[in-house]
Amino acid sequence: MSLRDGWLLATGTLTAVRVPAPGRVDRQVAGLAMLLAPLAVVPLAVAAAVVVVVGDLVDLPPLATAYVVLLVLALGTRALHWDGLADTADGLTASYSRERSLEVMRTGPVGPAGVVAVVLVVGLQAAGLTAVVRHDHAWLVVGLLVCASRSMLAPACVRGVPAARPDGLGSTVIGAVPVVGAVGALLVGLVLSGLAGHLLGAALVGLAGAALAVAAVAALLVRCSRRLGGITGDVLGAVVEVSLAALVLAAAAA
Repeated sequence: MSLRDGWLLATGTLTAVRVPAPGRVDRQVAGLAMLLAPLAVVPLAVAAAVVVVVGDLVDLPPLATAYVVLLVLALGTRALHWDGLADTADGLTASYSRERSLEVMRTGPVGPAGVVAVVLVVGLQAAGLTAVVRHDHAWLVVGLLVCASRSMLAPACVRGVPAARPDGLGSTVIGAVPVVGAVGALLVGLVLSGLAGHLLGAALVGLAGAALAVAAVAALLVRCSRRLGGITGDVLGAVVEVSLAALVLAAAAA
């Protein structure tokens, strides 16, 4: 039942798809949920792919298609990851006090740093997607990259990464993924990104995108761990959005 509970936890947390509550939520189930994240978001990937197909059929401008893809992804996640990105940016810039930063991330409205972070990252994603949707098989590439971006959650939750707070869902999943599982998730991300690059005619570019995403996530985790004493669920939201931005930007170079 742990596998089913992990899938239910991943789907219910990472998407707006309505599923039953898992029978139990503990560290084992939480770790499985992070490992299953690329699979759990397949409905989102399919929805994004459909937007690309329809956009091509109705001759929608690539930039408009890109923004509709991002809109569908935001709706499909209840904009949870964007909220996490904004809160993370606000927390990292709020104060030199760890406690004050965590309080801002928990309760504060979106501040200037959060707004700037969201605008910049969504702009980067839109710019990358605008170039990607011009290619043949763009629908499949976009779907693969959506799944690949979620493969970065498991490495972010690998054992040894501390939680900045003892409460909340983030504290349940952070540090819950075995090292072997995190490595496996990275390989999944590499395969998905490489396949996306192959469909665009440049597999190495896809692999470079995965490497760029890993570097960006590592930098974010190091910064948050030093500044906040660990990471939170908000940081995991930022991991997803930053990873997708890195992947689509690299794909745009194919």
